[in-house]
Amino acid sequence: MIDPHAPAPPGATASWGDGRSRARLPVGPGAGRFLVLTGVFVCAACGLVYELELVALASYLMGDSVTQASVVLSVMVFAMGVGSLAAKRLRCRAAAGFGAVETALALVGGLSAMALYAAFAWTGDWDGVRSGGPRCLLVGFSLAIGLLTGAEVPLLMELIQRIRRQDAGGAVADLFAADYVGALVGGLAFPFLLLPQLGQLTSALLTGAVNAVAGGALVLGLFRRDLSRRGRRVLLVANLLVLGVLAAAAVLVDDFERAARQAVYGGHVRVALRTGGQEVVLTGGTPGRPLDLFLDGRLRVDGRDEPLYHQALVHPAMSGGPHARVLVLGGGDGLAAREVLRHPGVRRVDVIDPDPALFRLARHDAALSALNGHAFADPRVHVHAEDTFHWLRRTRRTYDVVIADLPDPGGTASAKLYSQEFYGLTRRALATGGRLVVHAGPVTARPRVFWTVEATIRAAGLGTTPYRVDGRAQGGTARAAGGRTAREAGAPRDWGFLLAARTRPTLTLAPRGPCLGALTGAALRADARAAARTRVPGLLPSTLVHPRYQE
Repeated sequence: MIDPHAPAPPGATASWGDGRSRARLPVGPGAGRFLVLTGVFVCAACGLVYELELVALASYLMGDSVTQASVVLSVMVFAMGVGSLAAKRLRCRAAAGFGAVETALALVGGLSAMALYAAFAWTGDWDGVRSGGPRCLLVGFSLAIGLLTGAEVPLLMELIQRIRRQDAGGAVADLFAADYVGALVGGLAFPFLLLPQLGQLTSALLTGAVNAVAGGALVLGLFRRDLSRRGRRVLLVANLLVLGVLAAAAVLVDDFERAARQAVYGGHVRVALRTGGQEVVLTGGTPGRPLDLFLDGRLRVDGRDEPLYHQALVHPAMSGGPHARVLVLGGGDGLAAREVLRHPGVRRVDVIDPDPALFRLARHDAALSALNGHAFADPRVHVHAEDTFHWLRRTRRTYDVVIADLPDPGGTASAKLYSQEFYGLTRRALATGGRLVVHAGPVTARPRVFWTVEATIRAAGLGTTPYRVDGRAQGGTARAAGGRTAREAGAPRDWGFLLAARTRPTLTLAPRGPCLGALTGAALRADARAAARTRVPGLLPSTLVHPRYQE
């Protein structure tokens, strides 16, 4: 009887009972299995990095992380199933097929981040309103990467069985154990190592290079005898070309990023830095060029009309009663604090923003600190670089005025800051007779979202007075297609606010308060009536477990 586990004589090929031949390896079966499982580990780590990179970049560029994660993950999982079925045709040439799959995956996955960022920068149509191109590109990359990663497992199963035959259950257990551990390492490496140290573009390029080296080394080193001489030469040249393309892209990544940034923000970028949580960009701020502040590619401060926005946000709440103690939620640029300090009688201002880099910029950048009136140098102002929600949960201080200068409601990250639970914490922080004012996004463009915020505040036990002010809406996309600014592309032209207190507050301005130019009590009351005409009845409040800001 022939022992199926006995090594084949030199020059011969062992054969299993089902007609499949044992692989001719340059090492023993034990070492061969270890090398294959190591390859599974590395490929799984790379695959998860590609997946997380697509989710992170799409969320950063599009917002609404739940939607983007759902699109990427569902498309990739579906494509993995299709890829697994398609790989059945390659089992007879498993080594060559696996080498080709890894080469293609390294190229597609490695370049995916640059391609998506280029689509965002040079088309400006990320939401797909006109062409749908960038969103289709995201789906296309998810589909391609899913197909290729799905094809890996059947091919690797075939290769590991050809080294040493074992029962199917044992082979699957070994393979998936290595796969899951690799996914764990890739999943932890991306947010804690690759993203903060290298950024999204370089991380994807490096992952592609590792993928190409691992796949090529496994096939050309361990299973080279399964390929013809021509096949080995083709695979080697293809891998070297892919590595060359990825290396060239890595060398040019800084120039590419600068060019893309200019396409997004224009040619007057003064400061661009990536903090732990967001990208912060300052443009202008020189004679003849107003200062603009962008956070994650979206305009947050427009130097041409920010005085009107911040005056409308701050002064109605400050004029309605005591204002010695003021809490600003968000407002890391210092502009809301500037308006607060214009009122006599202010004794303490606490500003809560999660990004310490924005605080540093507001203190030390000459143009931004001049625009905020050096508010953070005032000894009455205390800054806290903390998560706003968590800070409210901990504090036991009470305030006469709370000002919520936060990003527009809608994305998953901001939905927490417009929830009933958040406003319940804010209500707890209000002193007797205290007022809350909330920036709730544009009224005319997104009335359902605006009135959902109003319903949510009322559900937290506060009475509300809605109002709006004409102007350029904050938080829109930095630039539109063809290089047009958001204003030229027809961005929303108003800001919506909600003044709230334990009893319904009166919208007024202090008769002897700061000079506010075009912002008058009569104009505010007229804008309040205009906002009331847009009311959407019957809306339910938004909560942490049931956010309702997706339109």
